[in-house]
Amino acid sequence: MAEADEYAQRRAEARAALAKATAAPEEGQAVPVTVEAAKGHIRVTLGVDGRVSEINVDPKALKEGTDYIAEHVLAALNEALDKRATMVSTDERVPNLESINESLAAVQDAGVRQLQAMSASISQVMGKLNRDG
Repeated sequence: MAEADEYAQRRAEARAALAKATAAPEEGQAVPVTVEAAKGHIRVTLGVDGRVSEINVDPKALKEGTDYIAEHVLAALNEALDKRATMVSTDERVPNLESINESLAAVQDAGVRQLQAMSASISQVMGKLNRDG
């Protein structure tokens, strides 16, 4: 029965890993994106989650006025978003990990039931052979 326990443990670990991947499919894949505008006076950073994590404006840019700053912050944000999109996009279809997890669980559960039935049959045959032998 130790083999069944080991199999159940491995099955549980595989399901947990798949569930974790389902919960955060981009975890560990994306990196922060930093873009500069206005000759390096404005810098925008997107974090790994794709959200703006930092906007830096060099005080030298302030003399140009708020319209100048707004224009270049907008340009930097759009460029950063474009770069991030190219980093995480793919032409390949992304699999539905939840569906795969559910299917895998069903297959594994059916496999365990079949193994248990086979083990019971083998035990029954062995018992008959030992009695008859």
